[in-house]
Amino acid sequence: MDATERRLRAVSAHLQPQATAARRTSDSLAANPTAGEYAHVLGYSAVLPEKLQTGKWNVYRSAHSPITLIDRFSDYPDIGTLHDNFVNAVETFRDCRYLGTRVHADGTIGDYKWMTYGEAGTSRTAIGSGLICHGIPKGARVGLYFINRPEWTIVDNACSAYSYVSVPLYDTLGPDAVQFIVNHASVEAIFCVPETLSTLLSFITQMPCVRLIVVVGGIEENMPSSPAAAGMEIITYSMLHRQGHMSPQPFRPPKPEDVATICYTSGTTGTPKGAVLSHANFIANVAGQDLGVKFYPSDVYISYLPLAHIYERTNQIWLVHRGAAVGFYQGDNLKLMDDLNTLKPTVFASVPRLYNKIYAAITNAVKESGGLKERLFHAAYDAKRQAIINGRNPSPVWDKLVFNKIKARLGGRVRVMSSGASPLSPDVMEFLRICFGGDILEGYGMTETSCVITLMDVGDISIGHVGSPNPACEVKLVDVPEMNYTSEDQPYPRGEICARGPIIFQGYYKDEVQTREVIDEDGWLHTGDIGLWLPGGRLKIIDRKKNIFKLAQGEYIAPEKIENVYAKCKFIAQCFVYGDSFNSCLVAVVAVEPEVLKSWAALEGIQYEDLRQLCSDPRARAAVLADMDSIGKEAQLRGFEFVKAVTLVAEPFTLENGLLTPTFKVKRPQAKAYFAKEITDMYAQLLDAESAKPKL
Repeated sequence: MDATERRLRAVSAHLQPQATAARRTSDSLAANPTAGEYAHVLGYSAVLPEKLQTGKWNVYRSAHSPITLIDRFSDYPDIGTLHDNFVNAVETFRDCRYLGTRVHADGTIGDYKWMTYGEAGTSRTAIGSGLICHGIPKGARVGLYFINRPEWTIVDNACSAYSYVSVPLYDTLGPDAVQFIVNHASVEAIFCVPETLSTLLSFITQMPCVRLIVVVGGIEENMPSSPAAAGMEIITYSMLHRQGHMSPQPFRPPKPEDVATICYTSGTTGTPKGAVLSHANFIANVAGQDLGVKFYPSDVYISYLPLAHIYERTNQIWLVHRGAAVGFYQGDNLKLMDDLNTLKPTVFASVPRLYNKIYAAITNAVKESGGLKERLFHAAYDAKRQAIINGRNPSPVWDKLVFNKIKARLGGRVRVMSSGASPLSPDVMEFLRICFGGDILEGYGMTETSCVITLMDVGDISIGHVGSPNPACEVKLVDVPEMNYTSEDQPYPRGEICARGPIIFQGYYKDEVQTREVIDEDGWLHTGDIGLWLPGGRLKIIDRKKNIFKLAQGEYIAPEKIENVYAKCKFIAQCFVYGDSFNSCLVAVVAVEPEVLKSWAALEGIQYEDLRQLCSDPRARAAVLADMDSIGKEAQLRGFEFVKAVTLVAEPFTLENGLLTPTFKVKRPQAKAYFAKEITDMYAQLLDAESAKPKL
């Protein structure tokens, strides 16, 4: 198929109206026409026997492809690598917008300026050729040490074209972790920005493997001289681009089984682990998702989630395949709303942390508006909710009167929203669907599975789950007897979520022991998450095998689940729930939302000198705990899951103070040590209060 035919196919697919996804509710045995096996279709999933000899039907696959696991795009079966994927996009969408940025060469912020697919393809060749000119051998590891911007994507595409292995370095990682990753992966070239260059140079002598540092956005005359003892060179991105453009080299295409990237997962303890992902892993994951969700060349996506994380990386691979435009944020999360208003994306990916903030901001604004505006919002919300539940199209009048103003916060054109990284509250999911419309999809996955394991199906209006299996993998639940979860549980099977298929990573780099701990002899990846199967074959995450502990009375606690519930509290920016086997109840340390707490204090007439003093005020603690109790009751937490005492802190949990991972998860052992005094004091106060109660 030549480029012209590819373009015609892309255009014709875009012009065809998207069929309304009919819900698959058949409950029948579907015969495999090529083998004597069967798949029991449950609606969104199909159930198969894991082994024919046992007769136990416990393996779930997507109803989109119950017999065969997807490993290639159905309409482009020749695409087997990330290089193939980008070459196809360049040839098909050569003159279409691809990479956009508001940050101009002089550092000013303006309208989005765009690079086409064809122009990005030219730059990809120049950068890859430049690396060859500097003697970086095929298969070498190349580090990327800067936040999202067009050059990140161009370098990554260059790595794919010339068979280099990209190694993302979190811009938020501390120097020790960066040094560890560079040495562990034997990174030979690092792309950075002036801000991260100074960090690298502070310990460059401890990284003897590095031969070349390329400074993105660097100015020639400001480049430091290369350390003679280190035996490496420092040049600007512009210089490398010019060198490669003047001496273009032929592509060195990878094979599907070749390593595409080593993604280091931060974890909450220990040193980072390098997840080795192949080109085939990425293509399979995206091709599986592509069966159910459709993107088009007219789509616009905003890139602000870290490209160093698998969620954003996979999203962009998928969008490239369909010729979408990717606009980058200006690099400041506080200015994201301004970027959204300027770009007006049609596709928006985020995480519960941001969705919770959007939910809280809008609901608080509604409450403060009062009177007619508040009544109108609730009337519109209830009417639209009932229409969705009953399978009817909501009246457009409610969007005109109420919801279009809310949609405008994300630019006004978003048609697809996705959520990943951690569980999204059902209340927030329902709120997003009603207020923003379109397809709101929650997924579940991890770095070790190239991203998505399960994803909500388009047209499925139910909430409180993470959908059915990606057609590129199969999923089963394994018994966890110590937590009383079994695959025989009624009415819903429960257990540890395990996945298998072409999306599963090759293992942890240079760490066979930890690889064997997560991948068993039958090829199943054990995620450590606990799930249950809902009717229709949809997965619900209910617990975590790790990070659980017992209270003194023997009750098991999953603190992350409770923290996700309390995240909806208007006073809470971050929350750390703690308990142990020596105490019978939970306590929490809360990093407050400063403006919300200050507004509450003003209404209560409370005087204070600074936020720290306000946080230590017993009245503030009581107000926050009362709000947490109210939200806990709404979420139907069990009695022992309620926090009984709280400490308020003005300082947020950050990477700098060692309390967060780069993916913004709480480092529990570190938080326990950091707040040891506060935890001890809370339990002492609870003991005093209990002792003061009259005895019968």
